[in-house]
Amino acid sequence: MNTKRLPLAGAIVASLLLGACSGDDGTNGEQGDNGLNSLIKVTALAIGDTHCSAGGQRIDTGLDANSNGQLEDAEIEATQTQFICQSQSAGVRAELIGRHQTGVYGLSAAEIVEYYAAAQRIFVVNAISGKVDIIDASLLASAPKASEPLALNNLDKLGELDVAKDIGLSFMGSVNSVSVSGNLLAAAIERGDAAGNKTQANGFVAFYQLNGTEAPLFISAVEVGALPDNVVFSHDGQTLLVANEGEPNQDYSVDPDGSVAIIKIVDGKPTATATLVGFSEFNQGGARNNEITKEIKINGPMASVAQDLEPEYISISPDNSRAFVSLQENNAIAVIEIATAKVDKILPLGLKDYGLGVNKIDASDKDDMVNLQAYASVYGMYQPDTVASYRWNNTDFIVTANEGDSRDYAGFSEEARAGDLTLDPNHPQFAAAKDKTQLARLKVTKSMGDDDNDGDYDKIVSFGARSFSIWSADGQQVFDSGNDFERITAALLGDNFNNNNEENKGDSRSDDKGPEPEALALGKIGQKLYAFIGLERTSGFMIYDVTNPFDVHFVDYVVNRDFEANFTIDTDTGEVQGDASLAGDLGPEGMKFVGADKSPNGQPLLIIGNEVSGTTSVYQIKVQ
Repeated sequence: MNTKRLPLAGAIVASLLLGACSGDDGTNGEQGDNGLNSLIKVTALAIGDTHCSAGGQRIDTGLDANSNGQLEDAEIEATQTQFICQSQSAGVRAELIGRHQTGVYGLSAAEIVEYYAAAQRIFVVNAISGKVDIIDASLLASAPKASEPLALNNLDKLGELDVAKDIGLSFMGSVNSVSVSGNLLAAAIERGDAAGNKTQANGFVAFYQLNGTEAPLFISAVEVGALPDNVVFSHDGQTLLVANEGEPNQDYSVDPDGSVAIIKIVDGKPTATATLVGFSEFNQGGARNNEITKEIKINGPMASVAQDLEPEYISISPDNSRAFVSLQENNAIAVIEIATAKVDKILPLGLKDYGLGVNKIDASDKDDMVNLQAYASVYGMYQPDTVASYRWNNTDFIVTANEGDSRDYAGFSEEARAGDLTLDPNHPQFAAAKDKTQLARLKVTKSMGDDDNDGDYDKIVSFGARSFSIWSADGQQVFDSGNDFERITAALLGDNFNNNNEENKGDSRSDDKGPEPEALALGKIGQKLYAFIGLERTSGFMIYDVTNPFDVHFVDYVVNRDFEANFTIDTDTGEVQGDASLAGDLGPEGMKFVGADKSPNGQPLLIIGNEVSGTTSVYQIKVQ
């Protein structure tokens, strides 16, 4: 078969080149030499087609042998078939088509999301309840673009997995993550102890057998490390990895080691025990302690390195050989060799220089304006939450959502305001750090910045980088979005940029971590790879073309939020003042990209769990 791929712009030219085989969908052909009409049949090709990966048209031609005026399959001249393909340079747009409202606000009723294609089901972590909700996605097969997106509630809850009850042990806590591979589902749940420490005992991963639309069947639970925060299957489904964060209790009297658990999957079933990959070799006096550089933040009181390192999120390399693990509080990424269950290296991510024009930030919530400024000797730690990875030119690259996080406990807090620091008198921001409309309000760490150990601060170091980045597998940064997120949201939202997700106050997070990018998903559409980055505080998500990590392009910012709605949500109690249902989607926490081949409507989908609004939203991603 002739499989020429032509751009859509060449469709008219292509039809002219067919000569005597011209016509209109097989109905108005010209008469050939043998007296039979020659016909054309045009077939639309969906995104993901083997001949036109970004979609397009198939042009079939042939003689109308039975003279019925229609080109039938047996009449097609295969050697003349042509394909008119959508240009790979086309952008994409996101359209909201599905949404589920729990009616529960501020209590993490919709966090991490997963999709099970065989039954068209969405699994949503309803964290504090200790359950995973099951949402029916089959309606998406015919769902139109939402006409009233803020009020949309067209996806039904079918049931739930009561993970805590199924495991049947005391002191079970929140479900933190869910992952699906084939017909196997894994959910991570934390556990407390008899002393009242809520997350410091070893947690568990519960496994369920999926069988189409039947109710998931609990198989077993495997003990892992303390506070399992993320679970992910390898691409071949033969291994499950778990990031055990190991956070301390409030008074810092109990501080478990951070670790990564590896659970083998054999014949579709999990093994009974997990292998824990720890970091004790990096402790003081350990064989690898010299690998812990000063750029890796270790600052817990009396904490060993193994206690202080807190695995947050995992991405597995496309060849299943390595795991890239974000160590958020430590501003680093651990690389683990899966086959040997060994830590290969710990990559320090360094600091982002807010003195550069491309990195300007608004550092105050008291300036009553959009005020992006460059501040020399002021920096941000990248501190990624979600990480992803992909291959380009046979090389692995790591993508990070640079949220930022501090250690802020009753027994120890590293947080301060820049105005509280004793700065070196020669610091270029000595005056600005005393002005609450400039730097005085910026939240910073007390644990870094005194470079010469003389008791005053030579650098001002804040939490997070207000961006997303791409890194080589050796930790070299090859791309950062700079101040795109603040600049774009400021242009589109005005004074509502850097908003909180608990109320509409406007510019209320500039002193903290700005838009706070947290959720992240990668999705391939045609030959293009896109990154979707959720802004936890401002809400909504950014879309970037990251196909070539050295040639990244902004595509769009999409937000389903009413910044004029009058509401306040207490995220400790779930109490709501005003009508939060009018606000839209608040606090994107988890994302899942679904390819067109597995989607109910044949279009790529982006599923988002919105933590503060308790909503799950589904967007179809269409090539423009």
